[in-house]
Amino acid sequence: MSDSAPRQPSRFRRALGAVGRAALLPVRGAGYLVRSGKAHQHFFLPVLNGALGDQLAARFDPRAIRLSFRRGGQDVAVADLRLAEPLQKTVVFVHGLMGDELIWQTGFQDPPGSRRYGPRLAEETHVRALYLRFNSGLHLSENGRELSRLLTELVNTYPDAIGELVLVGHSMGGLIIRSAGYYAALNEELGMKNEELRPVPKAPATDNSSFFIPNSSLSATPAPWLAHLRSVFLIGTPNDGSWLEQNSHLTARLLERINLFPTRFLSKALNQRSNGIKDLRYSILVDEDWQDAHANDLTPPRTPVPPLPGVRYHILMGAWLRSTRPSALREYFGDGLVGQGSARGHATFGDEVALPAGAQVRTAVFSQQHHGGLLTHPEVFQYLKQWA
Repeated sequence: MSDSAPRQPSRFRRALGAVGRAALLPVRGAGYLVRSGKAHQHFFLPVLNGALGDQLAARFDPRAIRLSFRRGGQDVAVADLRLAEPLQKTVVFVHGLMGDELIWQTGFQDPPGSRRYGPRLAEETHVRALYLRFNSGLHLSENGRELSRLLTELVNTYPDAIGELVLVGHSMGGLIIRSAGYYAALNEELGMKNEELRPVPKAPATDNSSFFIPNSSLSATPAPWLAHLRSVFLIGTPNDGSWLEQNSHLTARLLERINLFPTRFLSKALNQRSNGIKDLRYSILVDEDWQDAHANDLTPPRTPVPPLPGVRYHILMGAWLRSTRPSALREYFGDGLVGQGSARGHATFGDEVALPAGAQVRTAVFSQQHHGGLLTHPEVFQYLKQWA
């Protein structure tokens, strides 16, 4: 060995170095947790609302989220959006359970400088991207009606700025979009019924009573945003319900039936989950269904919510398990949280003959992708870019 060759450290030094690195692991791990916590602190309120948002709203707790458009981490009133570009295609992104608007924009573990679907789509296709946040602990129908109201305000405030309207929903967000479409279309049906029920005035009533017209606040025309709606993207959406929530409901019912103190306690704890989570069992999108006396039955009532006429529906789903697994298993677990059968929505989208005039349904499966991975998958973005 020449004199110029570097000397190898002694065994003692190597052992000392290994001990030092091992001693620093907890410090480095704690540092990572702190950085991760700071990066994800915006999720605290969405997670809290997803779990207990209905209770927070009932108590008028200031932590209860109100459905609103979002910019820079703040709620933005429709009038403050200041949309100027005329007749620009507008894409509204709707997050899922316990999420917020940032899931469409950036992520803590994303490569530096990378952007997610919203900013990329706006830059590469010159569409207008809008993001909203909602209280995912409320009933799906409550959020659906509020989303329809917000989109109506958007279109009425900027009639010259909103061109085609595209709605993109992830998981629960897709169900909120479908519920909003149901109530927007119902606006016309109930308005027409009101006109039929409206009595013809005769002689003035002597008892000073007035005519009662049910749902009189609804007009005889559909919500104006439906005229702009062209496409709906349902990404990992449990259109026919969530197997996880179905199992949770069944477990709570069984524990309650055993009727011992420990099982009653566990059942009561399970039943504290929010109304939004409970509605995921069979994707309850209409007020009357969760208000029904049989809402907690194993097979509760479920009002059909058909596709909207003239709208293209894109159902994007993940296949989490490898193709070598049994097909029944892959179908049941789907992307890990939403089964493929539910995502396809056989009860809603399965019969092409029954689709309303002009409605279309396209389905795409992305292999070896889990529920959250559908938010960052390059092929999902390319699909959005092509069809949005």
